[in-house]
Amino acid sequence: MASQKSQATWGGRFTAAPADLMLRFSESVSFDRRLAPFDIAGSKAHAAMLAHVGLITAKERDAIHAGLDAILGEINAGKFVWDVKLEDVHMNIEQALTKRVPAAAKLHTARSRNDQVATDMRLWFKHACAGLGAALREAQRALLAVAAANRDVLIPGYTHLQRAQPVQLAHHLFAWLEMLERDRTRFAEVAARANWCPLGSGALAGTTLPIDREFTAKRLGFVDAKGRPQVTQNSMDTVADRDVFIEFATACALTGVHFSRIAEDLILWSSAEFKFVELPDAFCTGSSLMPQKKNPDSCELLRGKSARLQGNLHTLLTLAKGLPLTYNRDLQEDKPPVFDSHDQTLLCTEVLAGTLAGMTVHRERCAAAVADPALLATDLADYLVERGVPFREAHHAVGAVVALAEKQGVPLNLLPTDEVRRLHAGFGPDWAGVFDLKRAADRRRGTGMPGPAQVAKQFTRWKRVLRAGS
Repeated sequence: MASQKSQATWGGRFTAAPADLMLRFSESVSFDRRLAPFDIAGSKAHAAMLAHVGLITAKERDAIHAGLDAILGEINAGKFVWDVKLEDVHMNIEQALTKRVPAAAKLHTARSRNDQVATDMRLWFKHACAGLGAALREAQRALLAVAAANRDVLIPGYTHLQRAQPVQLAHHLFAWLEMLERDRTRFAEVAARANWCPLGSGALAGTTLPIDREFTAKRLGFVDAKGRPQVTQNSMDTVADRDVFIEFATACALTGVHFSRIAEDLILWSSAEFKFVELPDAFCTGSSLMPQKKNPDSCELLRGKSARLQGNLHTLLTLAKGLPLTYNRDLQEDKPPVFDSHDQTLLCTEVLAGTLAGMTVHRERCAAAVADPALLATDLADYLVERGVPFREAHHAVGAVVALAEKQGVPLNLLPTDEVRRLHAGFGPDWAGVFDLKRAADRRRGTGMPGPAQVAKQFTRWKRVLRAGS
């Protein structure tokens, strides 16, 4: 019986216990204990299935369920004692259950830790994706509120960080909304991909026992839109692949990229050189030396966290590359980057929402920035096109007008009409009317454009989308 003392889960083969160093090296309970609620849910469903097919009695099932509920209560109350010698969350719970419920010795019938952890993680992914989707909705609502409070504000749109064309601030913010909506959708897609029950796959080759995988799937909510059970279709793939892990980390990394780009805009806009916005004090810090400083730390950290999320994705891709089928212990390292990506993405989403909710728009600075008539140079080229001038010719003609304005040191719209007409015969006496900002905005009527009519449509759309997602 000495071998039984060596390791309760696989000690029958061994004559010596693992070295203390090996225990410290191989344990995962320090990070996978967060799977406890999902592990217990999976075990309860598995016990119910075993009773359903007659492999345990109803009395044994009920005793197992009661024991698992009691353990979950202790975990939630912070009273459960985790033991690294038992390696992981699964064995900690199983050993605690076995001490209380003799029937628990039968719980692992027709189950391996391989399909057990796959089930726990898929349940966790569904939960995590739902939580991140809800958090992204709150950030979107904060964005929409800023847009609604400033729907008449115009700012320059930029390419190459150079002023390009005027747009409504709301249109710029709606671009961020579109990014976050795709992010939210990606998490929903990951949850859908995770919505297949692994239990019954065993270590890699299933079991000879008469289990009912569909029964287990229904118990755990692995069902399609019509309530039909969804079980994985290849036992080897089920325990070996980490597609869902990588897809989740990808969704987090892409969300982080969007957060970083939003943050960069806010950093620029809050600088003294722009001063389009004032970030809330609660999400900024000062300098230990320079009393006047107000640093956009929340936004800078959003940029920094993006790198961390990309690193987690790279870790998972490297981890999964080149592993032979099926399970290898390397895959124990799949959880820390996934959990970290979740935690950091959720935190970033909440910080972004808080930053936006407290942000003030400086209308006068926005108005001053967008007053430069050169922002409507493209509109002037369009004016010539409407008068029958080929666009490339019109582009060159307007370029010549811009050069003349720069040479004379006057705004584009204040050039003498006769000098402008000498540059190209297509310019009419009404050419300067192009530089009316309201006119320019109103003429951008096409779908997806920043004109008032389209922006109003987008307000209606986003109110509907965010209301439906509440």
